Amino acid sequence: MRLVFAGTPEFAASALRALLDAGHEISLVLTQPDRPAGRGMSLQPSPVKRQALAAGIEVFQPNSLRDLEAQNRIRDVVPEVMVVAAYGLILPQAVLDIPRLGCLNIHASLLPRWRGAAPIQRAILAGDAETGVCIMQMEAGLDTGPVLRSHAIPIAGDDTAGTVHDKLAELGARLVVGTLAELPITARPQPESGVTYAAKIEKAEARLDWRLPAAEVERRVRAFNPFPGALASFDGHSVKVWRAECVPTEGEPGRILAADKHGIVVGCGQNALRLLELQKAGGRRLSADQLLAGTPLSVGTSFDLAA
Repeated sequence: MRLVFAGTPEFAASALRALLDAGHEISLVLTQPDRPAGRGMSLQPSPVKRQALAAGIEVFQPNSLRDLEAQNRIRDVVPEVMVVAAYGLILPQAVLDIPRLGCLNIHASLLPRWRGAAPIQRAILAGDAETGVCIMQMEAGLDTGPVLRSHAIPIAGDDTAGTVHDKLAELGARLVVGTLAELPITARPQPESGVTYAAKIEKAEARLDWRLPAAEVERRVRAFNPFPGALASFDGHSVKVWRAECVPTEGEPGRILAADKHGIVVGCGQNALRLLELQKAGGRRLSADQLLAGTPLSVGTSFDLAA
């Protein structure tokens, strides 16, 4: 099919690669403008842009799709379908109406649960047992369109946002290729019950509060790995926690109950958390054993209650 593809991060790049491998004609790729990144803060292309340029596809990076010039750029390639994955710009109705078979969105949740920007992290934070991918026919509302195909996967007890992202990126790529092969498909409207919204993750949310139950603190560690990293504070110094596990021990919230080669056990509002992998500011990730060799974290001392 003749497609326009719109996406920005690696999640979308996986779908773009799959569509190319399946033999679709991608006439135009839309992605966010280059952003400053890295230590030098130089402008960096998105993963989708890099993938498109490597495949010799024309790339279009508008700041908005609301002006007529941008819309005509899409209209000129006469797409049958526009495939959208984590693009980052709102598609106005004028754009939704351009492709003959509409615009399909690859969404990383089981709609209507977790509509919005951060469905993977929100599912882990909420303790959901499963997540998945929906291929949705786009309409003007936020992820409100009818669903053409969906597939669920379990969220494992050790899954992080990073591992779930990679599973869903692969699943979404396969699912959109299969959906395009079956078009036209009768889509099913989303149910009115069970709607939740996945608000964008703010860095302030990653600050660990030891007064919460250990199970909730542990989910925050997994949900904010790899970004922005769960943040603890000891004597005013920041430490990121990358891996932890709950233990059936009770102690004062924030108090270090054990510190040895097995990890650093910290009291929580209910039960305790064993910290297994940490990172001091400006340093590299270390096992708890390695960190203890150079950091005075001893039994009886305390992490700050909230980072």
